[in-house]
Amino acid sequence: MQTLQENQINLFNLDDAPDPRDRYGSPDLASYGTVIVFFSAGKDSIACVLHLLEMGVPASKIELHHHEVDGRTSDLFDWPVTSAYTRAFAKALGLKLFFSFKEGGLEGEMLRENALTKPAWIETPDGLIKSGGTTGKLSTRRKFPAVTAALGSRWCSSYGKIDIGCKVITSQTRFCNSRTLVLTGERAQESKNRAKYLSFEPHRTDRRAGRLGRHVDHWRPVHAWDEKQVWEIMERHSVRAHPAYELGFGRCSCQFCIFGSASQWATVRQIDPVRFQRIADYETEFAYTIRNGINVNELADKGTPYPAATPERAAVALSREYNLPIIMDTWEMPAGAFGESDGPT
Repeated sequence: MQTLQENQINLFNLDDAPDPRDRYGSPDLASYGTVIVFFSAGKDSIACVLHLLEMGVPASKIELHHHEVDGRTSDLFDWPVTSAYTRAFAKALGLKLFFSFKEGGLEGEMLRENALTKPAWIETPDGLIKSGGTTGKLSTRRKFPAVTAALGSRWCSSYGKIDIGCKVITSQTRFCNSRTLVLTGERAQESKNRAKYLSFEPHRTDRRAGRLGRHVDHWRPVHAWDEKQVWEIMERHSVRAHPAYELGFGRCSCQFCIFGSASQWATVRQIDPVRFQRIADYETEFAYTIRNGINVNELADKGTPYPAATPERAAVALSREYNLPIIMDTWEMPAGAFGESDGPT
């Protein structure tokens, strides 16, 4: 028989209370005509894809959409190999793949001066289409995105990925009068800000009650997972990770991510000094550093290049081709697993 004190403890025990982040429940996977994964090529987006397959979602329903943050005319920020790795991954798993990008990429947006933001280009089953870039206010950036969780200031995420992802859906009538599920790979473990995200909710492009009948849900299937679970599902499917992890990086953000640690900046300076210098030159040109009070060379000086970042591994990450098998005969944990995971929050 419980004591009065035990009853009082149980009365206020919230362990079994519903998580308010789950107020929309969970998706009925069989109810969607199309399942979109906004695929970064990082481990968490890979885990999303593999989880869908394990849950029995037919590969024919799944579409990978990769946002090329440098666009097609710049090569300033991202790992050169990312698009090629993404193509290899999609081919290995038999999945449809579409690319999208902002014209001029992040570099073009960064250099915007008294001008409109450039349009987005969206790859569709019928070819490339152009969206946006004709309205709004003339404005100037001439500085790097801010190192903050606020998307209004950290515009690399909002303009290079989130807005592009929305245009993928809103610019195609094939998503009207249908049910679409969008997946992204944010995990609560990554940051306090991401811990607040709902695991399942209507997507920002949802218009199910409007004339378009565009029903779009947003699911973060690995939101509650820890990193160990992510690597375990990749091991179960013998999937080789993006080359950035082989170099020692704990996350597959941009190669020159504004959130990078001192050792990450030291590593990219060592393996790719020419592109590193372009970043440093922009800091000088803008008279504005990425990090408050310290330039990228000073930041890199405080770090130590990753031992795993050998010339051979760097050559793979810095290539625009990817020829290694995605499915490994003997799976190996990459050097960056459980390492520094500095990146967008």
